[in-house]
Amino acid sequence: MIEVRPNGGMTYALRYKDEYGRQRQLKIGNAADITFAEARKEAQRVKGRVSVGKNPAEERKVARTIPTLNELAARYLEFAKADKKSHDIDERYLRLHLLPRFGKLHLNQLRQEEIVEWLNGKVKAGYAQATVNRWQVILSHMMRLAKQWGVPGAETNPLTGIRQKDPNNRVERYLSPAETQRLKQAVDESPNRMLKYIVALLLLTGCRKRELLDAKWDEVDLDRKVWRIPTSKTGKPRHVPLSDDAIGVLRSIPRIADGTYIVPNPMTGKPFRSIFNSWNSARRAARVPDVRIHDLRHSAASNLVNSGHSLYVVAKVLGHAQTRTTERYAHLDNGVLLNAVNAAAQITGTTWAD
Repeated sequence: MIEVRPNGGMTYALRYKDEYGRQRQLKIGNAADITFAEARKEAQRVKGRVSVGKNPAEERKVARTIPTLNELAARYLEFAKADKKSHDIDERYLRLHLLPRFGKLHLNQLRQEEIVEWLNGKVKAGYAQATVNRWQVILSHMMRLAKQWGVPGAETNPLTGIRQKDPNNRVERYLSPAETQRLKQAVDESPNRMLKYIVALLLLTGCRKRELLDAKWDEVDLDRKVWRIPTSKTGKPRHVPLSDDAIGVLRSIPRIADGTYIVPNPMTGKPFRSIFNSWNSARRAARVPDVRIHDLRHSAASNLVNSGHSLYVVAKVLGHAQTRTTERYAHLDNGVLLNAVNAAAQITGTTWAD
């Protein structure tokens, strides 16, 4: 049918009966925008959907309720704040990368090929594959949650079946004794007066950066020489043994503000959100610009292995559920390896060299 209004405007529409026998009317388009032939073709397509039990008017009504990715992200971040420790990282990646590209699209407009092409393009532009993988994980997780929540348009996850690419980022970097000494001098001279305690404890305990920055004094028992981390990366509490050196560092930390946190920001008394700037300055001053904060954990594991401890012991100290994870950190100093092969050669009591 065509509806003609007193002002001369005309609209093509289709009248049909839904699955309950009720009469419905669906607008096809304005006559000024589409031709009669185009309107007739669309009407035939809609009638085809009606004949198989669909209700185009209801489908269009539902389509109007499908949120944009911007709207879903707002709901997701509220959920993540209460459910995920790294919600601040998700917020930053969404705000700076995902939403500027896809935020205005409705969920049913997200296309797998467009997302994959964009992700691949970011790697070519110089972003680390591990970082791009994180963006993929966040977007896919948001769509899975949206489906669980019954959000219209989230029935299909555009990233289903798309495997993450291998980041190939397992850089093995450990501090040598000389580098450790230079780093100690650099952090001692840092304007950030908490940095020297942070770096020392990371090296002496092998803990993760965020575990230490959020640590509280009431979680540490100096008499029993143990630090209880209430929620580790695995989601379970774990106990970190404290060496005499670690105890000495803890006792030397000045108490500030209300004394809740072990290494707080002196300006706020709260945990540091980031220590990158002061750390970056210190590592450059120590002539180790490639050493990352997480490499201090690598070095702690390496020191444990090189002092003769088994991977099982190292795994317990680091909080790994499996020793397979620990093997990545188990760097053995070349001197230790030489001693091992020399000892093995002496077992038979036979000299092979002339």
